[in-house]
Amino acid sequence: MTSTIPTVRPLCYSFAAPSVAAPSAAAVPPAAPQVPGVDSATISSVLAQDWTDASLSVIVVGASGDLAKKKIYPALFSLFNAGMLPKEFSIIGYARSKMNAADFRKTIESTLTCRVNNGAQCTANQEDFLDRCTYVSGVYDKPEGFQLLNSALEAAEESRGLARANRMFFLSVPPNVFVPAAEGAGDICSSKSGWTRVIVEKPFGRDSASSKELAEGLYKHLTEEQIYRIDHYLGKELIENLTVLRFANSIFEPLWNRRFIKNVQIIFSENFGTEGRGGYFDQYGIVRDVIQNHLLQILALFAMEPPVSLEAEDIRNEKVKVVRSMKVVTLDDVVLGQYRGRKTKEKTLPGYLDDSTVPEGSLTPTFAAIAMFINNARWDGVPFLMKAGKAMAHRYAEIRVRFRDVPGNIYKAKMNVEDDNMGNELVIRIQPSEAIYLKIMNKVPGLGVTLDTTRLDLQYKSTYENKDLPDAYERLLLDVVNGDKRLFIRSDELEAAWALFTPVLQEIEAKKVAPELYPYGSRGPIGAFYLGTKHQVSDGGGGAPSTRPSRSRTASPADQLHVFSGAGLVWRERRPSHPPSSDPMRAAGREGRPSLVASDRGRDSRARPPGSGVRWGDADMVDTS
Repeated sequence: MTSTIPTVRPLCYSFAAPSVAAPSAAAVPPAAPQVPGVDSATISSVLAQDWTDASLSVIVVGASGDLAKKKIYPALFSLFNAGMLPKEFSIIGYARSKMNAADFRKTIESTLTCRVNNGAQCTANQEDFLDRCTYVSGVYDKPEGFQLLNSALEAAEESRGLARANRMFFLSVPPNVFVPAAEGAGDICSSKSGWTRVIVEKPFGRDSASSKELAEGLYKHLTEEQIYRIDHYLGKELIENLTVLRFANSIFEPLWNRRFIKNVQIIFSENFGTEGRGGYFDQYGIVRDVIQNHLLQILALFAMEPPVSLEAEDIRNEKVKVVRSMKVVTLDDVVLGQYRGRKTKEKTLPGYLDDSTVPEGSLTPTFAAIAMFINNARWDGVPFLMKAGKAMAHRYAEIRVRFRDVPGNIYKAKMNVEDDNMGNELVIRIQPSEAIYLKIMNKVPGLGVTLDTTRLDLQYKSTYENKDLPDAYERLLLDVVNGDKRLFIRSDELEAAWALFTPVLQEIEAKKVAPELYPYGSRGPIGAFYLGTKHQVSDGGGGAPSTRPSRSRTASPADQLHVFSGAGLVWRERRPSHPPSSDPMRAAGREGRPSLVASDRGRDSRARPPGSGVRWGDADMVDTS
């Protein structure tokens, strides 16, 4: 690799074209532009830092990858278009791919949209933004490429003639090169006159040992203050609003405890599978990929004690206390699932093992339900049911807070007591169609007295129709620029999080626990509903079944039918008289194993799993659509 440094220009420089050009006169949108959904006070506070004698270089390591193209560049442009980045701002892409600056700009250009405004100013800003982008090619595990990158940065910063040069790195690279990339950023490319901040994207290891090894590797080249461990879920609008809902409204905080809350569900559901990306997913599984980070972070924010202030360390201190107070996860409180193929009238939906990138016979779960508990005075005995799955019926993420029933309720006779959705419930819909609604008991209009549930409903789309919800990466990247670490994960919090999950993950792998199969596009494995029933958690999520009449098949005389209800479905357990399959590890839902047929026949809050000896994970939810 050559070490020759070409001539560069202040804002737009190319290793393929050494010509020098003067910087654009209009270097950035006005300090406080009129942008829909972004008020000038917000912009002014964002730019309150003194940038008059400082520049900002954003270095995207792994610049040709999907994350960079789909999330990082669009987020940076949205911030730039809204006038929320410093005047002297530029982007340098660094990756192994061979391309020049012009090719790099073309790659970025296809990802940019005028989300903030659609006028002529946005088009002009796109051109200005692209003019600030350049590219350096190099590998991640050798110093020569980073030396070339540093020389390019120094040349551009020197041409600006400012006192301070700040550098922000985003490590959008595979986990096996996190440490070499951090070495290049910290030891070779660190700013000598300003700050250097490094964003690290998950996964942060596979267990406690690997996470500790990663942390020690990063600490050889960076300080904890420089490291920003990003979890993009914490940047979503409804998660940012979670602490506001609790601490800025007097009606909620007095109820936010075991006396009034019966259970909490945190649900993450995707309606698509791995779709050719199973090779990466199979190394981690749904517990490591979603529950141990995204959902646990939400739980910590939800359950923490009031912080002393809104300062980053005060909030993170309270989050760590919650995680350290939690009971270590045991296998008895875990249900695992893996989606299988399914045929519909229109097409065939492939199963997880049909993905050519997934190892044959993989036992990696694509669904998990885990009951967790916090051992402190506020939450003792309250189950937190975390559910995450791929290839489900619906795409959504939400928090469901179920309040306890009214003791000695004088209206009990007027309620449909068999309806497990009766009662008070606060639902925070994180995505899509962001909303917050409270289910309350209300009298049905008429001469009689009949009670039903109704919603006090805040729909963001209609209530804030003139406000555009920012992407999570926009918020988090801006926080890094401003040095705000409230929504980033601290090392001791990460250590405590892995301590909760590592024992059960090791047990699952050591025992080769087979996940229960569930059909692509269903509500998941039946074992998850058993787990909910065990902890008296009703399933009233956004994936609720339709109320159309059931078309479940009729049991043959040879079957022994046992009917029980729960989770909004009636399950008919079929227990064949012939011997079970010789392959108990992979036979769920096939010949010789119990299968369940669902019919929509109402809910029964008193339901319990039948005493038939059927184990969780042994039953397959048969699609009846």
